[in-house]
Amino acid sequence: MLLVEDNADVGLFATATLAELGYSTVYAENADAALRELDKGADRFDVVFSDVVMPGMSGLDMAKVIRERHPDLPVALTSGYSHVLAEKGSGRFELLHKPYSMEQVSRFLRKVARQRMNDTVEPV
Repeated sequence: MLLVEDNADVGLFATATLAELGYSTVYAENADAALRELDKGADRFDVVFSDVVMPGMSGLDMAKVIRERHPDLPVALTSGYSHVLAEKGSGRFELLHKPYSMEQVSRFLRKVARQRMNDTVEPV
């Protein structure tokens, strides 16, 4: 999993939470660093889990770039600023509101994984 979070404390919490849930993560401190990681090999990741509000490129703008470059890679967004998403919308990306618990992250990521599986299942 690629974790994108500009706040180091939140990034540490999210990394620890994801590790407890059994996820191996690569941490990127902003959208540019995340896109560089994806350029090294997007197939290393099952999902991108990103904050929305970050300096420079926002998580939502980054998610749109990822969707263009890697349409099969799910992007899950998280934010504590609901007014930002109300103004810009979530761009049809899954959204988890901060603050979140380990249980909420677990359910959220299972939902994202199910959607990816449903998108890749061939119709009979």
